[in-house]
Amino acid sequence: MGRVTPLVIAGMVVGGWGCRERAQAVQSDASLRELVQRLELQTERITGLQFKHPVVVRLRTRAQVRDYVTRKFDEDLPPAELAGAETAYKLFGLIPDSIDLRHTMIALLTEQVAGYYDPDSGALYIPSDLNDRFRVRMVVSHELVHALQDQYTPLDSLINQRRQNDRRSAAQAVLEGQATFYQIPILMPEQHPETLPDHWFWRQREAMAQQQADMPEFAGAPLWLRETLIFPYLGGADFIGWFVRTHHGHEPYGKAMPLSTEQILHPDRYAAGDEPIELGFAGTVPDSLRYEDGLGEFEIGLLFAQLLNDANDDQGSVYANGWGGDRYRLYDAAGAGALVWYTVWDTPGARDRFVRGLTRLWAERRDQGQGRRSSVQALSVDGLPGVRLVDAPLGWNGWKSLPEARIIH
Repeated sequence: MGRVTPLVIAGMVVGGWGCRERAQAVQSDASLRELVQRLELQTERITGLQFKHPVVVRLRTRAQVRDYVTRKFDEDLPPAELAGAETAYKLFGLIPDSIDLRHTMIALLTEQVAGYYDPDSGALYIPSDLNDRFRVRMVVSHELVHALQDQYTPLDSLINQRRQNDRRSAAQAVLEGQATFYQIPILMPEQHPETLPDHWFWRQREAMAQQQADMPEFAGAPLWLRETLIFPYLGGADFIGWFVRTHHGHEPYGKAMPLSTEQILHPDRYAAGDEPIELGFAGTVPDSLRYEDGLGEFEIGLLFAQLLNDANDDQGSVYANGWGGDRYRLYDAAGAGALVWYTVWDTPGARDRFVRGLTRLWAERRDQGQGRRSSVQALSVDGLPGVRLVDAPLGWNGWKSLPEARIIH
């Protein structure tokens, strides 16, 4: 799905380090520009990259922030794309049937925004009602890293890849993770986040969620929305910490950019060149095709967490481990949705664990008496251990000849 990526929660990581500063209002555009200039120098020193040109900074009202979030969301997910993605995620059970995804996501992002860098204008925007100087410094330090990224790698082309959900999520994790990681020493040069143990950032997510309990949109959002909002910042920061330790002096841009959330979650697999297997559908289309994409390891973990009624993805991630690639299609099926999902796995053992869990949990979730049926089958996809899930109306034409998948790469 599309990703609108303002600074959402990353500032709370810095707050957890115990740095405190007396609240002081940013009185004018001039004082804000002076702050940005000082932090630009610090950003260059910490990252080792030089700004090719100064960063423009502007204040925005909350109404203007909401307008920006709405416009970017609609650009990222035009109505037809949004309708297809929303239906697919409802059939997976990742979001409830009752949710209006556009309304929920715009409200959630607007609530969370503390500032944003806009690649279109090359400017950094700060809400005018953000009056605590420490919070302003947190936002500026984070967004300056994005501004620097934009001068070295094409941000929009990475974030706005169509129907490449997992690859886009991995790119977003690099960008947000890098900004989260570097904002700590930018604000507190005595701190060295590269010395933190593995997965330190991701282990902070429960504490962060608790801190946001008083934010009604976040507190009321489904697990999938909450976790995919947090993952790029914290999961991404863990990956960047590993990358800084093992690839000192280099950036994870261009050909070095991770291609999957599996590589973000398991840097050793990134190092080993374990790239995702690309799947494509072959043969005739049984009904009108509405949407097509993939989930990836991280969202498969969330799917199982949802099916297990787990508070996070700790249990669900076990079933996603060993993922090799996946692709799903959503067909119209006479007005109802028909979902066909193929996955491939690194080993038969990983496949068998996945198929046992999915078979049991999907049957518990799906009421077979509501005019639908489902099927989970272990099979081979071009010689690799695979699984096919089908969930569709009883009278769907595709049941007579199920769509097949092939390995493209």
